[in-house]
Amino acid sequence: MRILVVGGGGREHAIAWSLAGSDEAVELFVAPGNAGTRELGTNVNIDAADVDALLHFARERRINLTIVGPEKPLVLGIADRFEDVGLPIVGPTAGAARLEGSKAFAKAFMKRHGIPSARHRTFEAAQLEQAHAYVEEQGAPIVIKASGLAGGKGAIVCMSLSEARDALESILRDRVFGMAGDSVVVEYFMSGEEASVFALADGRDYVLLSAAQDHKQVGEGDLGPNTGGMGAYAPAPIVTDELLNRIRRDIVEPTLNGMADDGHPYRGVLYCGLMITEEGPMVVEYNCRLGDPEAQAVLPLLAEDAASVFEAAANGNLDAIAGRARPGSAACIVLTSGGYPGDYETGYLIAGLEEASRCPGVVVFHAGTKLDEEGRVVTAGGRVLGITGLGKSLHGALERAYAAVDVISFRDMQYRRDIGQKGLKS
Repeated sequence: MRILVVGGGGREHAIAWSLAGSDEAVELFVAPGNAGTRELGTNVNIDAADVDALLHFARERRINLTIVGPEKPLVLGIADRFEDVGLPIVGPTAGAARLEGSKAFAKAFMKRHGIPSARHRTFEAAQLEQAHAYVEEQGAPIVIKASGLAGGKGAIVCMSLSEARDALESILRDRVFGMAGDSVVVEYFMSGEEASVFALADGRDYVLLSAAQDHKQVGEGDLGPNTGGMGAYAPAPIVTDELLNRIRRDIVEPTLNGMADDGHPYRGVLYCGLMITEEGPMVVEYNCRLGDPEAQAVLPLLAEDAASVFEAAANGNLDAIAGRARPGSAACIVLTSGGYPGDYETGYLIAGLEEASRCPGVVVFHAGTKLDEEGRVVTAGGRVLGITGLGKSLHGALERAYAAVDVISFRDMQYRRDIGQKGLKS
């Protein structure tokens, strides 16, 4: 089976890694890939958002299955284009991907279908003064979100009215998130603990993957600005069997049924970012793909053959898949360039990769890496590596992950030392 994985980050390395362990004979292509994915298959020099080039490549190489990692090509309609010519693909259509592509659309969808989420108002750029007035009326804390795609950094939790005013000005007036900030969602602040629940759907049936918990803020203790994710672990103890059944009933199934009723049957990964409040689980946001770094913790726990699971999702055969998880836990520690999520420098040599890969129960996932002119692995992005540890318990998984982290080094490397602490206290 020839499989194309679209993307070049840690999530895509994790997808490729899971496919490489398939019982089926798999030939892998990753576009554009990174220094880690090249060890599993062939990197293809095509940008993940270049839908025309990806379609041409898939047709020319007779790709049997395409799995899309990042959100941008999905929002651009890559699934529609592939389906139009009969190429199986894992990922929702552009109409369904609006759940992530527009927070304003997602909030309206949830209200229409009775899916629990925080109360909100949406404001366009021309409504800056009205937005300010609404924030003053609601008070703080409050959450300001750029409606469009902002690389996981568009949600600003404002603990004071001053912070909220600054957030509105920076998004709507200064356009710090570009077109993603054409409108903002101003949302009631929800208290509780966050969790991520992933449903893999085929337009009719679905299976749930392991629930996970991400760590968004750059600093320990959940301090500092939001990032694309500094680490994750799975399963998340806060998502008990009882709670998961409620999430299925009140969130996952109404979302999938609602998309079908609206004429956009959902095929692909539905990521429900949740806040577990005193009133129950509520949706913080939807994503239309696997999380990053959650994928690096969730996929190693998949007990079933990954190629068979993804193929079933693309071809409408998930009713034959159980979606079983392996026993134990997985924890991923993200290593980033100094200065991330702000300005940072790249091109620094990474030491200790082979030694870390030899650590028991450890998988090293590449994200922002590449080979330099001498064939050495160097940094090439903000989030550089994801070090995943596997263990019988979360404590054991974290011990293994951090032991491997300790043997890796590159200039200005930074990471959090408190990944998984909430899970250990559960």
